[in-house]
Amino acid sequence: MSNRSGMSNGGNSNNKVKYSRVADSDEGYIDLQFKRSPPKVPYKAIALAVFLFLIGSLLIIIGSLLLAGYIEVTHRDRTIPVLIIGILIFLPGFYHLRIAYYASKGYRGYSYDDIPDFDD
Repeated sequence: MSNRSGMSNGGNSNNKVKYSRVADSDEGYIDLQFKRSPPKVPYKAIALAVFLFLIGSLLIIIGSLLLAGYIEVTHRDRTIPVLIIGILIFLPGFYHLRIAYYASKGYRGYSYDDIPDFDD
């Protein structure tokens, strides 16, 4: 009958693994090994977020003006899609700009690693 570790015969195993005792001191290790490197700022992703934010804002403003009637339009049914597309473009731009802003200010829980990088 074998036990959970797969060893029978009183603890003797058939593998040829040699184990060594871990050293009591931490020789060979320095504190710099465990420090994080400064974060890499994803400039392309932030530029894309700014672009999406601005275009989305522009489309939301134009869609709102079309819907409110400040801009004359012949087909009223084409105003809602402009507003919806503006919102869909605005949201990811705003989200990534907010993360970039909070990461640049050093808020806890926000880092540039949360923004997808296009350099990979």
